[in-house]
Amino acid sequence: MQNETPMRVPVSLALSLAVGIFGFTAVLGVTHSIPAAGLIALAVGAVTGWGTYRHPAIALDEGACSARLKALAAGGAVVALVLVARLSVYIVDPAQVSYSLIPSSDWEVRHSCVSAYVVAGAAARAHPNVYDERLYNLPNDDPTAIRKARSIGPFKIDVFEYPPQFLLLPRGLQLLAPAFLDQRMLWFALEGGVILLALLLVARFVGPAAGTRALLLSPLVWAAVPTLSMLQKGNVHGVIIAISMVAMVLFERRRFASGGLLLGFATVSKLYPGLLCFYLLARRQWRAAAWTAAMGAALSVLTLADLGWAPFSSFLDHLPGLVGGEAFPAFRNPSAIAINMSVPGLAWKLKLFGVPGMGFAAAKIIGWIYTVIALVATVLAARRPQTRAEMPLVWLAILILATLRSPFLPNAYGVFPALWLLTLLASTYVPRPRVLGWTLAAWATLNIYWAVDWPVDPRIKALVNLLPQGLMVVLAVLALRRRAPDAAEPAASDFRQVPSGQSLAN
Repeated sequence: MQNETPMRVPVSLALSLAVGIFGFTAVLGVTHSIPAAGLIALAVGAVTGWGTYRHPAIALDEGACSARLKALAAGGAVVALVLVARLSVYIVDPAQVSYSLIPSSDWEVRHSCVSAYVVAGAAARAHPNVYDERLYNLPNDDPTAIRKARSIGPFKIDVFEYPPQFLLLPRGLQLLAPAFLDQRMLWFALEGGVILLALLLVARFVGPAAGTRALLLSPLVWAAVPTLSMLQKGNVHGVIIAISMVAMVLFERRRFASGGLLLGFATVSKLYPGLLCFYLLARRQWRAAAWTAAMGAALSVLTLADLGWAPFSSFLDHLPGLVGGEAFPAFRNPSAIAINMSVPGLAWKLKLFGVPGMGFAAAKIIGWIYTVIALVATVLAARRPQTRAEMPLVWLAILILATLRSPFLPNAYGVFPALWLLTLLASTYVPRPRVLGWTLAAWATLNIYWAVDWPVDPRIKALVNLLPQGLMVVLAVLALRRRAPDAAEPAASDFRQVPSGQSLAN
């Protein structure tokens, strides 16, 4: 592998532009000064570009790539950067609705997950029950009809459905930017920056050959509708997935304290990363599991010191509704039911078609059966020997299995880990036309997206949504069953790995 590769310049340029975009929104959210934000973003982007050129984020393996893959990466990077930059205009100025992802959808334009974080974080001390619907719903809200939300600025306030420990993050951001619209900019920058860092660290972890291919395929993650929708809404799902993956990389590098802090925060904030903790125990990675538990406990104590016991007491009362689904007002809306990606949510989709006996009770039964299946799959994956290139596949697959257990997983962000897993799976194959073709077809399927308020029969939405939902499961199964061929064996088909350093002519 050469020390200098033609790919180094465009990769460094793309990274510098991405960092500049996220840096601009972050600085503007704190300073309110466009000139200051522009100058700092330009400086940070230039430093990033120069630094990654002189010291590449991963060891680029030119011989592991084909000309077609490089062309796909170049085109994808341009499209992704344009889409993210375009979206940043709407993040900076919510009046610029035409720069939003789907301007034709009022729900897409006015929905902001950040609103729930900001309202709950600000109310946590004065109103300890942060799950009180009166914080988020209008007084005339009918619990049997589609939810009527309060507003904050031009956005409707979302409902807060996380454990109290999560509030450490939005309350910390409030110190930098107390106003909601300013925090919205910070969340955009935070989520984008964390995801970018995680993609790079995982690509570096798997090695030069697979890592280079994963890096070149990563624009497919950024250019996807679910990722852009997640960034626009500011949903923390992408951050949780990203820091969970970084934590697993850190554990493999024996950086247990930092890895434990990240996975501990992810687990106490969203619960589902706990399946990775179960994976650590099944693999007898005792130090990693212990550090995760210790950091989770420390974060809980810190939250207790900040907010007192009342939010925890309210959460314990709220928890059965979170697990069973009753706490989610989305189940009042047939269109929201149709775009639910979760396995327990299948019961509600059957109800749309008139199947009797479907509802919360049936969803709970399906959910607990699926929980057993996910736990067994995790144990089997943990006991199987894994190469470095296979480990991130298994971690992401486990996270996907965990997210599918949620009562409500909207397509607006639920598909994100599957998009990432698709690029990592594809990076383990020779990037020949057949492989790239299947990758793009799978990517297109995962991009099937329906806004809640589009006037389409919910039953049609539910049927179409089965395609990306089913593909998520297929990708997770493929990742859990993926076995790297012996490096000494020649690549006998399009679907064999190329050992590091083996060149591809086209």
